[in-house]
This record gives sequence, C-alpha cells and structure tokens, in this order.
Amino acid sequence: MQELLLETAPRIVLGLMFLIGVIDGYWYVFTGNNLIHPPMSDRGAQFEQALKSAGFFWPFMKTVDLVAVFCLLTNQAPAFGLALLAPIMSVVVLFQFFLNPKGIPIALLLIVCGGLLAYAYADRYAALF
Repeated sequence: MQELLLETAPRIVLGLMFLIGVIDGYWYVFTGNNLIHPPMSDRGAQFEQALKSAGFFWPFMKTVDLVAVFCLLTNQAPAFGLALLAPIMSVVVLFQFFLNPKGIPIALLLIVCGGLLAYAYADRYAALF
C-alpha cells in the first residue's frame, strides 16, 4: 500500500499530466494551435509565446517530456524520467507562481508528485550528492 501511495500513484499522475502537455505541445508544433489552453495571465501568455516562437525550443522540450513520460508510465527507468522532468517542473512551478497565479494548484500537484518520487528514488540519486 505504501508503494502505491508514495511511488506508483505520483508516477502515474505526473506521467499523465506531462502526457497531456506532450500531446498538446506536438499538436501546436504541427498545426499552430493548442488543443488545451487553460486560462493564463497576459505575462504568462507572453512567456509561453516567446518559448514557442524561438522555433527550436518548444519541440525540443516536448521531445524531452515524451521520453520522460515514457519512462514514468512504463516504469522503465522512472528515476531517469523524473531527472529529465525536474528542470522542466522547476520552470513550470516558478512560471505558475510568478507569471500565472491561476495555475498554482497545478504547481502544487507537481511539487507533491515530484517530491514523493524524489523521496521514493532517493537511493538512485545518492551518487549525485
């Protein structure tokens, strides 16, 4: 039961959240439109548009997300998947807190799921510290 609550559930939730982002991100890359676009502040929209208009960054980020989602949802090297997502999650959390306060609940969910998984995989990250 403890493994389900501390590892499996956060891994699945985090994987599904980023899978939705990957699908929407690739949809934008190929069509120029979003499938899902939650409410966003003006400053948040400007930041997101800057990332998209850079040309290379958005597809690169979504490809990294896709690899991480695969790792998390298939439970193949999930600690590697979390390590790939950690910098992206950090930016998303800071983005929500500083540029788009409407997304703070999502940021809190990322913090909880990421924290639980970091705790669950702490032995795999020990060599880094």
